[in-house]
Amino acid sequence: MTDKKLKGIRAIAFDLDGTLTDSAVGLTEATDYALKAKGFPPAGKHNVTIWVGNGVDMLLTRALHNAGVEDVTETLLKEMRDLFDEHYATSVKTGSDLFPHVKETLEVLASHNIPLGIVTNKPSPFIAPLLQQLEIDRYFSLVLGGDDVKEKKPHPAPLYLTMGTFGVKKEELLFVGDSRNDIIAAQEAQCPCVGLTYGYNYGVSITDSKPDYTLDNFADLLSILDITPMTTVE
Repeated sequence: MTDKKLKGIRAIAFDLDGTLTDSAVGLTEATDYALKAKGFPPAGKHNVTIWVGNGVDMLLTRALHNAGVEDVTETLLKEMRDLFDEHYATSVKTGSDLFPHVKETLEVLASHNIPLGIVTNKPSPFIAPLLQQLEIDRYFSLVLGGDDVKEKKPHPAPLYLTMGTFGVKKEELLFVGDSRNDIIAAQEAQCPCVGLTYGYNYGVSITDSKPDYTLDNFADLLSILDITPMTTVE
């Protein structure tokens, strides 16, 4: 945590899995379902939390490599993806929860009329049901999933689109994430960024990516933005 305050922020965008939501259980259930359906051993939660972050196709490719498949064909990957999607339609809701203080902090930010968005590599069809299930959908006026952009993070394109949609300059958009993909995207887009230590980052510390701010607690966003909550976020 630092005493340095961010000034001039007019919009905030967030990653989803590992930042707002602890989605590892649901992702693991769907991944293991697909693996077992094709005769491969399950991957387990520990591995999935290390592999997540580059979209589902890459998650499944890593799972197949781990299962001993050296050459992942397009046909096999499509079959795996269909199986994953079939199961994840349910497990995205039953196997996900909010990280501590997320909803309360979003409420405070919204009360200050700060436009909020989501920029995630998660497949777009699964995002709205998850946000609705967790009752945070009303906070976001922009939601960009992995199917809504030509280039996924760590490419900065989704953040450029976010800036354009909100009508803000690069220095006026804060991006909050938990993985190196998030930090690289923000650095390439030249917007300030926060790295959260509790998420999914391939088993390495988020500090290695050198975000502008490193936070252990989601509620600490209010401190670096110099925003006083209406009620204490503990």
